[in-house]
Amino acid sequence: MTTVLVTGGAGYIGSHCCKAFAEAGWSVITYDNLSRGWRDAVKWGPLVEGDIADAEAVAAALRQYRPDVVAHFAAYAYVGESVEYPELYYRNNTFGTLVLIEEMLKAGVNRLIFSSTCASYGIPVRSPIDEAHPQWPINPYGWSKFMIERMVEDFSRARGLNSVMLRYFNAAGCDPDGEIGERHEPETHVVPLAIEAAIKPGRVFTINGTDFDTRDGTAVRDYIHVTDLARAHVLGGEKLLRDQGVHVYNLGTGNGTTVKELVDAVGRVSGHKLPVAYGSRRPGDPPALVAAAGKAERELGWVPRHSDIDTIIGTALAWYRSRM
Repeated sequence: MTTVLVTGGAGYIGSHCCKAFAEAGWSVITYDNLSRGWRDAVKWGPLVEGDIADAEAVAAALRQYRPDVVAHFAAYAYVGESVEYPELYYRNNTFGTLVLIEEMLKAGVNRLIFSSTCASYGIPVRSPIDEAHPQWPINPYGWSKFMIERMVEDFSRARGLNSVMLRYFNAAGCDPDGEIGERHEPETHVVPLAIEAAIKPGRVFTINGTDFDTRDGTAVRDYIHVTDLARAHVLGGEKLLRDQGVHVYNLGTGNGTTVKELVDAVGRVSGHKLPVAYGSRRPGDPPALVAAAGKAERELGWVPRHSDIDTIIGTALAWYRSRM
């Protein structure tokens, strides 16, 4: 049985990927310090509590479980927080990944699936964005992930590290079976915030920025269902078992949704009109991020199946209602 060690596997995307790996017949080990993850989201194998920056703890987990592949999700991922506290992002995301890679190679583990981001592109010079688009991040979160990509490339040339690097666009939605979902403290993600405004009395959804150069003035994002993302990681792991080298893929749909269109969709799916307020742009927010994802389809056979906006909202709404 193929074994995968999943760093950050108690978090939102990591836990959905653990389920996808398990359903594909992989043995799944979660490695997480639970600072932003949830113990009850670990359902598909053992949990090792540890920090990716703790070299001894990482080395011990690698010795014990001898994974064929490491899938790396352990990162802070709030753009606004990264602008205010960049040290958190360079210490945890960038330095922590350096420790992880060093310990992997010492242990003879040379296959890495890396959870990267479209934030590494910065403000697009063309759209949709393909993998060859220039990378020039505009916030510390994006830079922290960009630096990891450069490290992966360097370790590939110097030490034979093999990697699939997946640049997500906007992950959203929840497990259609309702076993796991999206939880953040504090919650800053647009879909859960909009749903809370629709179904919880007294909540108001704030649209941050109405003066972007987009079709209705609000930011455009390419929303991809987390279950589709999870399937891409399984396919990426299978590629690493076959092929050497570093392989980069965008994960998106190629369709952008404005924040106003998202608000309308949440109202339509929930049956409740959202109270809306308007605020200024958040620091570090590009006006539009839409993927060209054809490479993932050509090379991995990956096609999103759950990522129309109503399905995304419907699965997330079911999750939040189940917890009320």
